[in-house]
Amino acid sequence: MNRAEIRKKTRTAVTDLVAEKGYVSPVDLFISMRVISPQVYRDWRMGKIAYLEKVAAGGLGKLNTILDELRACALSRGLYPSRTVYNKWGKGHKKRLRFSKSGRPNLEEIYSTHYVKRKS
Repeated sequence: MNRAEIRKKTRTAVTDLVAEKGYVSPVDLFISMRVISPQVYRDWRMGKIAYLEKVAAGGLGKLNTILDELRACALSRGLYPSRTVYNKWGKGHKKRLRFSKSGRPNLEEIYSTHYVKRKS
């Protein structure tokens, strides 16, 4: 799949998710686009996967294209960004989960930003 196709699928998925939930998040978008499965998402949330990029289908280039298009699409539709903290589910210490191998704060923020519909 080329970048133009990824961008088109991302726009369609963003529209569907906002209509359904009133917001869109990168992880919901990844699940919707089959970049990760719901089971992989649950395993990551339970702390069984070190970082989400490790198990994403299509590689980092695909993830970056999706994230770039998500941001552009969300802002063009008047959605506002809202940072969300992802902590481990289950028993034990509720450590913060990582999205990326590097763990760089700016990259982690991009992955954890939800885009929310403004209330009328």
